[in-house]
Amino acid sequence: MAKTLTFSDSHCHLDFESFSSNISTLLSQCHQAHIKNIVIPTVGPENWLRALNFAKEYSSKNVNLHTCLGIHPWFLNKLNSNSLAELEALLAQRVTEVVAIGEAGIDGVIAKDHDNINQQLSVFEGQLQLAKNYQLPIIVHHRRSHQYIVPLLKKYQLSKGGIIHAFSGSYQQACQYIDLGFKLGIGGTITYPRAEKTIKTVKRLPLDSLVLETDAPSMPLYGFQGQDNSPLRIIDVFKALSIIRAETADELAMVLEKNIHLILPRLSSVPHQRY
Repeated sequence: MAKTLTFSDSHCHLDFESFSSNISTLLSQCHQAHIKNIVIPTVGPENWLRALNFAKEYSSKNVNLHTCLGIHPWFLNKLNSNSLAELEALLAQRVTEVVAIGEAGIDGVIAKDHDNINQQLSVFEGQLQLAKNYQLPIIVHHRRSHQYIVPLLKKYQLSKGGIIHAFSGSYQQACQYIDLGFKLGIGGTITYPRAEKTIKTVKRLPLDSLVLETDAPSMPLYGFQGQDNSPLRIIDVFKALSIIRAETADELAMVLEKNIHLILPRLSSVPHQRY
């Protein structure tokens, strides 16, 4: 009898409005597809509590939902001077429900002036410090910002590491992150024929450095452009990775599941499941 492969989505904004009309059906479909864990990063104060309560309400023994708390660099204009303090206060209250800090990071594409990049750096450093203080991994957003992120990760030396979300860099950049204790989030990028650099890099990397992600509802896969992405597409990401890699599907799935539990160990212990 063939072994059933199981999967986890290490990055899915499942609490976003685009999923609200059919969440129960979607989670039932995830269960049927053997997607066991979905990690929900947050983007700022407006969805911290929503995501925590969402995970409590919809987690089950079939599909476990796990929350991260963080401030995304795209939404800094919504912050006030106390936002990092508010994040720390919420962590202090509900840290047992949190698997990581994030989504946090630096986005060089939107850094249009000196003040913006300085604000991004300040908010990212604040979250790195929280990850260090609370002994949590961190989910890192990056776009054209390796030159900022790598030195900061070296500075803070997080014992729990984290995940570089939507990795699309070079082999040398990947090795820098791996050496700092991070896994690399592999998503829909590898389904695009034009993503030759990323595909070649992913093919070369040690398997124990990779985790799967969708970033749903963002980052649609090739062939689904213009449509909302879905955690169900984690299966398609896995199939694309299976074509790139030399391992058997069984080995690939087994190691990928091991990887996400190693880098986010609280997936096995966060006490919010409803049975």
